[in-house]
Amino acid sequence: MTNRQQALITLNAGSSSLKFALYTADPKQSEPLTRGAISNLDQQPKMSVENQTAEHLLPDINNHQQALAYLLGWLEQTYPAIQLVAAGHRVVHGGAKFSGPVRIDAPVRQQLQTFIKLAPLHMPHNLAAIDALQEQRPALPQVACFDTAFHHSMSWNEQHYALPHEWFDKGVRRYGFHGLSYEYIASVLAEYLGEQADARIIVAHIGHGASLCAMRERQSVATTMGFTPLSGIPMATRPGDLDPGLSRWLMHEAGLSIDEMDHLLNHQSGLLALSGISDDMRVLLANKSNAAQQAINYFIHHTHRAIASLVAVLGGLDALIFTAGIGENSAAIRQQICTQASWLGLALDASANTNHDIKINTDDSKVSIWCIPTNEEMMIAHHTRTLLRKPCTSSG
Repeated sequence: MTNRQQALITLNAGSSSLKFALYTADPKQSEPLTRGAISNLDQQPKMSVENQTAEHLLPDINNHQQALAYLLGWLEQTYPAIQLVAAGHRVVHGGAKFSGPVRIDAPVRQQLQTFIKLAPLHMPHNLAAIDALQEQRPALPQVACFDTAFHHSMSWNEQHYALPHEWFDKGVRRYGFHGLSYEYIASVLAEYLGEQADARIIVAHIGHGASLCAMRERQSVATTMGFTPLSGIPMATRPGDLDPGLSRWLMHEAGLSIDEMDHLLNHQSGLLALSGISDDMRVLLANKSNAAQQAINYFIHHTHRAIASLVAVLGGLDALIFTAGIGENSAAIRQQICTQASWLGLALDASANTNHDIKINTDDSKVSIWCIPTNEEMMIAHHTRTLLRKPCTSSG
């Protein structure tokens, strides 16, 4: 028998996509062997691989099960010296039960099924990838890594809504999301901020989905998303915070069904609704129309407002960190946010910001400002490796 190198795969299943990365099982190897995605599962499926310009059309694939089968075959053909020993999944919701990653067995899988009602737009796709892999590779250990887990450190005041206590016991609470991203940023803070890593920090994870998290001692103190990923600041197609009575009013006045209301809030709101042009910040920044500028200004205003709110929870601010698609790539958005929040002591270095440097504040800035790329895949790989070394258990 040939001595093959052990490896694990990370999977992030969306409604019409399956993102993946292949890592060795060696914890000293932080960079993936490859990463990519199978996308457009609901239209014309295609596979893209990082550092490869050509995309592969996949005409015979139309669901997660078929996409995963193709991916596993492609990996075996492309990396014949690799032995797949585990898979780690990004799972959006861990409910009140799971405060950390967990190996997936039958009881855990049954528990995950109950979280569909908490995240109906995300969990079915996450579970579809888990089930497909279980069917195709039943002996392969699988690990669930939750986007909600990082926020379990939040206080009673931050987790509760002002509703009868029985609803909290039934799972109605502020969960927060983007936890894998925040956990990764927390894990590398000392490398960049040194002793300031445990100070009062706000991380702005702004991309297609967007939220902010206040950290102290590298733990979540407060976050802008709540019971669902709809709340907080405006996003590409989500509105952010709304008066809860508005949904009832819209359903009553416009005759919208629950499903139509969900579609409106998740797919027809946010930057797309405000601009009437696009949900892509890059497109809006390149567009000189008043509608595009209004949408951008609205996003900046409410992001600044959220920062101020989180500063109040922290009792001050020592560092502001930008991450995710817009946060990492848009110097213009970073500049506008920091300009509005300059009263907090933020002073942006224009040249460093334009060059997308890691540290982008001036020397005399009272608050340090950073642009740190996130890496949720690496976090999933880390958790998967760690759980592989432990005895098999389904405890959260």
